[in-house]
Amino acid sequence: MARVVVGLSGGVDSSVAAWLLKEQGHEVIGLFMINWHDTTGTLEGDCPWHDDRVFAELVARRLDIPFHTVDLSDEYRRRVVDYMFSEYERGRTPNPDVLCNREIKFDVFLKEALKLGADFVATGHYCRRAEETAPDGTTVYRLLAGVDPNKDQSYFLCQLSQEQLSRAIFPIGHLLKPEVRRLAEEQKLATAKRKDSQGICFVGKVDLPVFLQQKLAAKKGNVHEIRADWPKYAQRNAPDDLEALAVPYRYTVRDGKKIGEHNGAHFYTIGQRKGLGIGGRKESLFVLATDVEQNVIYVGEGDSHPGLYRKALRIEHSEIHWVNPLRELHEGESRRFKVRIRYRQPLQDAELFIRPTGAFLLFDEPQRGITAGQFAAWYDGDELVGSGVIAE
Repeated sequence: MARVVVGLSGGVDSSVAAWLLKEQGHEVIGLFMINWHDTTGTLEGDCPWHDDRVFAELVARRLDIPFHTVDLSDEYRRRVVDYMFSEYERGRTPNPDVLCNREIKFDVFLKEALKLGADFVATGHYCRRAEETAPDGTTVYRLLAGVDPNKDQSYFLCQLSQEQLSRAIFPIGHLLKPEVRRLAEEQKLATAKRKDSQGICFVGKVDLPVFLQQKLAAKKGNVHEIRADWPKYAQRNAPDDLEALAVPYRYTVRDGKKIGEHNGAHFYTIGQRKGLGIGGRKESLFVLATDVEQNVIYVGEGDSHPGLYRKALRIEHSEIHWVNPLRELHEGESRRFKVRIRYRQPLQDAELFIRPTGAFLLFDEPQRGITAGQFAAWYDGDELVGSGVIAE
């Protein structure tokens, strides 16, 4: 049996993961991470890490396993939060949860676990790991979706490397969430009825503009509305021009009329509906584009506005990540995959093309709210094969 360090978060999922590993006969150690101290922008009533640690420790006591705490807040700020700020400043929308798994849970945390003599690190993610043998005889680790379709978290792990996967165990990936709750109650774990955490990984639910104003100054700018009959929407109908289809619509202030003001273009993201403060419309207004250089937001009325939809996206070569190296495509090749461009989005049918100018995903159906800085992940069946950062 192995020595496994479990990232006990104070939630029910990691608690049951620890119990399952102990039941299987492993030597289990609980390790709690402190990753964030600042409460700026955190919404009132959100549990700080102090509460989480109390629950994690109660679970460790119940399971009679060693319990340790490690403060990784400096690394978390540098690798995740500073990256977040810089991306928003550029008018892009990062995914801190994906970064948190790649940079913290399966890197900095893994190194701390290895100091405790760990063979593996376990988390409460709803996903699974499998193995296959490469032609040269080496082992290749595959990342599979969790069995529970409502909780599958493989998307958040889409940037993990083979080295990281080789050390990872996901004990609850074969279970449904209600089963995890039931097991926690049967074992009388303190976290059995605790609500799932929400918001930014380790920071919690935040008022994003307030949170971002720690580093990014508020700056008055104009909101311009683009009508659904803007001529360039009708012109983009050539499905053979893949690279043109992947370029976002470019607006200028002359393309629409001013209808309001905002406090900073970098506080908004594509597809956003709330927080515009402009009423009196038959349908909601949605953000179509942001221009952080000119500090302008472009909006359109209604969920079916053509400016919200695109058939293709591009990923820079340097940002393409193959989770399974045996599935890698090379320049000039293409293959059909199931794709998602955000967590919990139903998988979409698309074809991945590798071109000299990058990787291109061409979707069968136009996609709503393709956003620069987010991750696209592609699947073959229930295996997450690769991923990449959306370029624009």
